[in-house]
Amino acid sequence: MAPGIPAAMERPHFIGIGGAGMSGIAKILAQRGAKVAGSDAKESPTAEALRALGATVHIGHAAAHLADDASCVVVSSAIRADNPELVRAAELSIPVVHRSDALAALMEGLRAIAVAGTHGKTTTTSMLAVALSELSLDPSYAIGGDLEGPGTNATHGEGDIFVAEADESDRSFQKYDPEVAIVLNVELDHHANYASMDEIYESFETFVGKVVPGGTLVIAADQAGAVELTRRVRDLSTLNVVTYGESEGADVRVHKVTPRGLTSEVTVVLNGKYLTFTVSVPGRHYAHNAVAALAAGVALGIPAHNLASAIGKYTGVKRRLQLKGEVAGVQVIDSYAHHPTEMTADLEAMRGAAADARLLVVFQPHLFSRTQELGTEMGQALALADASVVLDIYPAREDPIPGITSALIIDAAKTAGADVTAVHDKTTIPEVVAGMAKPGDLVLTMGAGDVTDLGPQILDHLSS
Repeated sequence: MAPGIPAAMERPHFIGIGGAGMSGIAKILAQRGAKVAGSDAKESPTAEALRALGATVHIGHAAAHLADDASCVVVSSAIRADNPELVRAAELSIPVVHRSDALAALMEGLRAIAVAGTHGKTTTTSMLAVALSELSLDPSYAIGGDLEGPGTNATHGEGDIFVAEADESDRSFQKYDPEVAIVLNVELDHHANYASMDEIYESFETFVGKVVPGGTLVIAADQAGAVELTRRVRDLSTLNVVTYGESEGADVRVHKVTPRGLTSEVTVVLNGKYLTFTVSVPGRHYAHNAVAALAAGVALGIPAHNLASAIGKYTGVKRRLQLKGEVAGVQVIDSYAHHPTEMTADLEAMRGAAADARLLVVFQPHLFSRTQELGTEMGQALALADASVVLDIYPAREDPIPGITSALIIDAAKTAGADVTAVHDKTTIPEVVAGMAKPGDLVLTMGAGDVTDLGPQILDHLSS
């Protein structure tokens, strides 16, 4: 049986309860019987899903929202010190718990799989959650995105496995003690928290060092950062290392990836035997995510052929090349990609799926710091599209940086030969894109901000 409510979390209050990571923890605690409360900046389907589980969700942040008898206040790294509920917690001497510590407490006593990497965490975690559920293992899981609807980013299961997305952005993944750790890739990102690749490597080394004695690291064999991390941790005597990828020396070797429209057929060589299965999302990088999930499940003792079949039941997660609809012969697809590597992977996947059709992209840069460091590479990635529209930077938690605008990306895209247009008024995008699109085209809305809201609006304009 899965553990109950961690000590001191019987009456938790979440500041920013509607966030992807926070809402998942809140959901699991509510399902375990905790009296959950929290606040968020705006109303959302996620807030409604939490209320349906018995949670109290306030809209807006105010000191009065924090109950005097709250057993703890849960925060993420995005919560600022002057948040009125956080200030009130200090006045009442209520313990403040970071989201990662709360998640670590939920995993105690279970066989944890922690999925890390600069890209692909949500997809790989989702594939494992779906596959293990399909095999009736009833796992608990916490994912950074919804599988098929609001509130489906996490669940409390009665099985002994807990699958968690492990976030490196603020080093919080160092809090976990997994039986299996997955590292999909290691690249420089989150520039507000990491100044160099050395700092990134040190952070990942600490994460890998927390794997329980006798546990397993599943790590990519083809990606340069992952290869370097493998070199650094190979001497850990208590760690089993399993590599996967297309490299000849990979322990789980990807023999072939065959595109099948918006799906792929993957053949791997495992323990000298060939195994073929279907991945219901397009692109080589998603195929590699599936192989990482396969290797992790095998490390827990689950038969590979059972896992392979179950992974084929995964049909996608919101915002990861999610088909939003088709009108007048134009398909509109949504992508969360916001780092150049992710953008390139998704654009290559869609280029393969498009065949001879045109690929039109609506891109919204995410964070001033990321644009400052990687704007040139973002622009170069957009050259893979037939035409792109670039919005202003979505600031999220950041304040503007003088001189850093979307023009940095647009200039780099034009230099790379891309057909790119700047649009500063987001409300005009549906009309602009509907005017560009022709039957057979694929339209991709791309970015980690609110660009996702434009897909349905574009479909509405296409229908009219």
